Amino acid sequence: MPVLAPGDAAQATRRPIVSNGVAAHLTTFIGSNRYMASEAPPPGPEAVYPMAFLVEQPAGSVVDSHFHEANQFQLVVAGHGTLGAHAVQPIAVHYSNAYSAYGPITAGEDGLQYLTLRNGYDRGARYLPAAREELRGVRRRFRAAVADAGPPGEAPEQATTEVLLAQAPDGLGARRHRLPPGAALQGPDPADGDGQFWVVTAGALRAADGATLPALSCAFVGPEEAPFAVTAGKAGLEVVVMQYPRWRDHVAAG
Repeated sequence: MPVLAPGDAAQATRRPIVSNGVAAHLTTFIGSNRYMASEAPPPGPEAVYPMAFLVEQPAGSVVDSHFHEANQFQLVVAGHGTLGAHAVQPIAVHYSNAYSAYGPITAGEDGLQYLTLRNGYDRGARYLPAAREELRGVRRRFRAAVADAGPPGEAPEQATTEVLLAQAPDGLGARRHRLPPGAALQGPDPADGDGQFWVVTAGALRAADGATLPALSCAFVGPEEAPFAVTAGKAGLEVVVMQYPRWRDHVAAG
């Protein structure tokens, strides 16, 4: 079954954190992380393990360049700033393979808020240049992309789809769907990739089991699942669907 994470329920986990010297806030939606750990032992790098949390980075702060042990999407949902050389604002999507450094992330005058979304467990950021030695001997395929779809809008009269990251042969891709009230949407076949995250950026999403996800909620669909079928709520729906690539080069290399 898909993992559903309503944003209003996740707010109970919001807490202050300090990472790389930056004081921020983190809200956990799905999975455990270094700031909200589970009692269960962490899964291995080959396991599909969804992680989703919201980072609220304060105005003017800078998170240094770093990398992670898992493939990752980031979706900017509020504020402005830069990611490396790219200006980002809602709704910008960024993807980076495991062991592929990116950044720095600089928050603008109104701060920067972004969802971090992974399909495998990660122990936390490895900052450069201190962690550069960890990249030695790791066969990695660097891939990073930023697409800016513009801010959420009012519900359209007809369903529209916007390609943010064109789907690659390995399944990696991202699209934004905008639906009028009551319209139906079926996502891509999860078997084409290595898991999907669906993030509601406006309106509401109704799942087949009747569960409703309001704005700033997310769902994870595993690669073994059937295509995710949803309908738009009374105010319509805007949702960003992000799919991970099938292969994990960092696991094979290990």
